[in-house]
Formats: sequence, C-alpha cells, structure tokens
Amino acid sequence: MTAARFLVVLDADSTLIRNEVIELLADEAGRRAEVQAATEAAMRGEVDFAASLRSRVAALKDVPTDAFPRVRARIEPTPGVHELTAAVHERGGVVGVVSGGFHEILDHIAPGLGVDRWRANRLRVSEDALVGEVEGDIVDARVKAESLQQWAAELGVAPHATIAIGDGANDLLMMEVAGLGIAFNAKPAVRAAAALVVGPQDLSQVIPLLP
Repeated sequence: MTAARFLVVLDADSTLIRNEVIELLADEAGRRAEVQAATEAAMRGEVDFAASLRSRVAALKDVPTDAFPRVRARIEPTPGVHELTAAVHERGGVVGVVSGGFHEILDHIAPGLGVDRWRANRLRVSEDALVGEVEGDIVDARVKAESLQQWAAELGVAPHATIAIGDGANDLLMMEVAGLGIAFNAKPAVRAAAALVVGPQDLSQVIPLLP
C-alpha cells in the first residue's frame, strides 16, 4: 500500500451529515424528544457518552429493521462534504469517519460521500427488530482517538499530518491526538478546547487548511 500524504478523520452525526441518526431512529419509536435531550447532554459533555448511548439505544427497542431505509432516505449530507473529500483525495490524502452512530446507516452513505474507511457502533437485532442494545464495544472518545492513530499508522501518515473534525465532547480526545483538531458546528465546550473553530456549517471551509 502506498503511504498517504495525510489523513482527515471526521465525526459523522452533525459533522459529515447534518442529522443525528439516533434521533431519526427514535422518530420511528415515537421517542424523539426524549432521545434528543439525552443526545444534546452527551454532546455537551454533561454525561458519560457510553452510558448515555446505552440508555438512548434502549429507547429504540422494538423498532423494526425495515425502518433503516426510511432513516437513510432522510439523511442530509453536510454542505461542502463532497468538495472536501474530493480535495483530500486530489492532494493524496485519505478520509476516515469514526462515529458514535451506527454501521447500519453509515455503511450505506459513507462511500457516496467520498469516505475511504469508517468505524461505528452496531445495533443488536432479533427477529427483524431492534433489541435496544449495542452489539459489542461502544465507539466512545477513546475508540475515536485510537482509530485515528491506528489508521494513520496503517497508512504511513505521521501524527502531525492528521486532522480531526468534530462537534461534540466525545470528539475532543480525537482532536487532541491529531496534528490539527477542528471544531465544526460545535458545542461551546468543544469550541473552547479546539485549536481551530470553523463556524459556518460548510465543510468546504476546511479545504484551505489541508496540507
């Protein structure tokens, strides 16, 4: 494998895409307001992300798997995402996404958005419905940071040539270990901790920062 020049790793929900996927799934259970409040608290860093995710996923119990296509149809890519991923590729870089969201959605949308590799949670399913549990280990702040470091090592990218882009508290560790951490459309605590803040919700604003 030819070494990449650099690596850009993005969060998914409210970064790569404009939506919070778990809230779209919660719509299917009629519990959006409850899940939305818990998501916002987790993104602000007020509660433990893994514990919050488990409680929010529990609210999805009995949502049928045939809801996935309906949710995927509602996904809105963040403005500028195609321009950003194309610019990364033109300059010899690789695009990764590591998400506290779900493979059931990301596997279908990531390739079309120019993402080269991705990691997310999986939802436990039984008899064509959600059980209300996460399958395996939860993708939390530590896993996000480790994913960036692991991918960089596999691609032969030096740590200083990595860029992390996120909006929530669970992105802070990934942003800290990257060569450049960018707070995008971010919560106040994330903006305060980030090396750089991109304000408009347009990922093409990141292009001038690429190596």
